[in-house]
Amino acid sequence: MKNCFLIVLTFLGIQQINAQFTRRDSLQGGLRIERTSYDVKRYDLNIIINPEEKSIKGFNDITFDVVSATQKIQIDLFDNMKVDSIVWNTKKLKYVRDNDAVFIDFPERLALKSNHKLKFYYSGNPKIAKNAPWDGGFVFKKDSNGKDFIAVAIQGTGASLWYPVKDSQTDEPDNGASIKVAVPNGLMNVSNGRFLGSEDLKNGYTRWDWEVKNPINNYTITVNVADYVHIQDKMPDLDLDYYVLRENETKAREHFAEVKPMMECFQSKFGRYPFWEDGYKLVETPYLGMEHQSAVAYGNKYKKGYMGFDLSGTGVGMFFDYITIHETGHEWFGNSITSMDIADMWIHEGFTTYSETVFIECIKGYDDAMKYINGQAKNVRNDRPIIGQYGVNNEGSGDMYYKGSLMLNTLRHIIADDTKWWKIIFDYSETFKKKIITTATVIDYFNKASGLNLTPVFNQYLNTNQVPHFVYKVNGDYLYYSWENVNDDFNMPIDIGFENKKIRLYPTLKEQKIKLKKLNKRSFQIYDNQFFVKIKEDN
Repeated sequence: MKNCFLIVLTFLGIQQINAQFTRRDSLQGGLRIERTSYDVKRYDLNIIINPEEKSIKGFNDITFDVVSATQKIQIDLFDNMKVDSIVWNTKKLKYVRDNDAVFIDFPERLALKSNHKLKFYYSGNPKIAKNAPWDGGFVFKKDSNGKDFIAVAIQGTGASLWYPVKDSQTDEPDNGASIKVAVPNGLMNVSNGRFLGSEDLKNGYTRWDWEVKNPINNYTITVNVADYVHIQDKMPDLDLDYYVLRENETKAREHFAEVKPMMECFQSKFGRYPFWEDGYKLVETPYLGMEHQSAVAYGNKYKKGYMGFDLSGTGVGMFFDYITIHETGHEWFGNSITSMDIADMWIHEGFTTYSETVFIECIKGYDDAMKYINGQAKNVRNDRPIIGQYGVNNEGSGDMYYKGSLMLNTLRHIIADDTKWWKIIFDYSETFKKKIITTATVIDYFNKASGLNLTPVFNQYLNTNQVPHFVYKVNGDYLYYSWENVNDDFNMPIDIGFENKKIRLYPTLKEQKIKLKKLNKRSFQIYDNQFFVKIKEDN
């Protein structure tokens, strides 16, 4: 789905792959002809999870259109998982494994625009995460009653860790997916989308069937296995469902009361919940959380903040559950709007981290929102650029979260028109809903929507690890000012306050000055809570 292969190939073709990356990285992150020759239309996953063996067995029906005539395609499955057989038109296909890539040969050339389905049988013990969700894999735990509590989180690691898939963010199944998962009797599996029903297989297992109508990121297709209790709620235009451990039903009913005001806020700022056909779910998991589409993983233990702590250090972050708000924000930014390459994951994380501030502003107002977002600045490391290396499954700096959010707050105040800003954000969400985009797409949109050349600002914050320094000094009635630690073309304005007036300055690398009568160091204010900069007094 959403293939932009020619653009991507042209772009990736000019990238230089650093020696630090392996063939395995290139096979997972790159776009070979064996990937770009076909467009996935649907996945139909049917598996059995054996908790005792920590194993998976089953198949994935992969339906695809041919967009470039081919006799070979690439499907991905981690090399520790076994390929049992691959069947097309009742014929077993030959294949070659290369790291986590499976190159499948067809007995004849597949014609342009033809439609096909292959059944990929597989089995094995998927990788177990040591510290989910920060490392990818399955989590096999027990609840307080000794019942199995199982989930998976694989963002960044790859969906092919546990099922055969085109493991690339460039292609999502246009027609959605079905996820059928058999688990031991007494347990329930919760996956994405709508519940279709369950079937007792008469062998000690019950199969739970789910279906997604919308396109879906392959890394957000999920399984959650436990002795769940189902709590139902509803908004006028959206079904709300919560699947929680039986022992936590009472606290969950109270704790998830914040979902409705969150949804009201997000829908007012970002547009209608993008997957309303599939409903919205929070599903309790044995790890902290993950943005699984229409089945958001929740493991914050029913605490406010981030496991009971305020990541902003301001106290403002303690009035809401960080995981509920942040991971739900991803439904708009990450699941609906998706980056073509994980090197551009700031498109997911920067906007989603900003959604926390948006929620605060909806509920608490502008001042608390600014307090919160500026409190997050202490978490910015400036270790390396936010944008990673393209084509090798490589993310950039973790600063994509907080620095990405602070950059958006900076853009808001550069534009300096809140009515215009919120329209830009709303229209951005609607314009690129259920689309796969690049950083260049984002920059072009914001330039056009704002009527400003914001490219140098984006480049400064995304492609360097240098935070702009606003350098100033006061000499008599004159304020001298300039930028340091910036690219040569950096063109960002900044605001100061003087005598109850806001004054916009346009610093450059060359020192400038402005005359302000009766100026002294205490008579003016630099609005560094509205622009992510460092203030440096030049003595």
